[in-house]
Amino acid sequence: MGLTAGVLAVDAGNSKTDVAVVAHDGEVLATARGGGFQPPAVGVAAAVDALAGAVAAALTAAGVSGVAHVSACLANADLPVEEERLTAALAARGWGDTVEVRNDTFALLRAGVTEPRGVAVVCGAGINCVGMRPDGRTARFPALGRISGDWGGGWGLAEEALWHAARAEDGRGPATALAGTLPAHFGLPDMPALIEALHLERLAPRRRHELAPVLFATAAGGDPVAGAIVDRQADEVASMAVVALTRLDLLTEETPVLLGGSVLAARHPRLDDRVRALLAEHAPKAVPRVVTAAPVLGAALLGLDHLTAPPSARARLRAHYERG
Repeated sequence: MGLTAGVLAVDAGNSKTDVAVVAHDGEVLATARGGGFQPPAVGVAAAVDALAGAVAAALTAAGVSGVAHVSACLANADLPVEEERLTAALAARGWGDTVEVRNDTFALLRAGVTEPRGVAVVCGAGINCVGMRPDGRTARFPALGRISGDWGGGWGLAEEALWHAARAEDGRGPATALAGTLPAHFGLPDMPALIEALHLERLAPRRRHELAPVLFATAAGGDPVAGAIVDRQADEVASMAVVALTRLDLLTEETPVLLGGSVLAARHPRLDDRVRALLAEHAPKAVPRVVTAAPVLGAALLGLDHLTAPPSARARLRAHYERG
């Protein structure tokens, strides 16, 4: 080999990694997929080692030895210091002449807009929000969970549903159908059985994520406690978006607000309708839209932005993923 390409795009989430090698003209030369990216669990070095297999496969398939620019949108890159550490770790691999690391929420945002301008809220396992303007200004949140003021996401919704269901079962809280629907999902008779199964890990901890759709179904059935939890999630989504728009001075301009992640992409009517109603009230110029495009497209577009590629290159890249 010895030839180089334009961009190595990496979108690395907690559960999977997508890689694309893109030419300067926007042609996708090769793609690859790898496992999850979890530096808090395994350390930065091991996490980057996990990326290396997919990157090597993509570079080999593309017939190149490296790229002009590495654009990596990574889960768990939540603080500037984490971005700096990850940038140094990726630069040490020698995959590209330059490296830029961003939080993976930026990939969703850039995938959903024709220029780097707008706000994105991701509500999947957790919740996060970022915003950006073409002049380079950004808005973001630490997104570290409750210690940084966050609430919700699939994991948080499941925990909240379990909390209310347990208190309904023993009388500390109001009655809710969740006390029946949550254990029934796992074929268990009641909340004490579910609590025991989770505590003793007869049900794997990761399976708590399965309870978020049960919560939404219970809310749709008219249960007021479940409905209040869904409403609170909508309030959080709208609040993050409005704050990001405010920080970027975009409240008075028509601005895309991209909604993504498994919880928002599911388009649960109660959640979706309330988010849109709140945005219409507090940010009437916002244009909310659910994004289902592959986030690696956003990472690649950010890379082409960095290289000041022409609009035709961006259009070619986007067309590749929209065809797919």
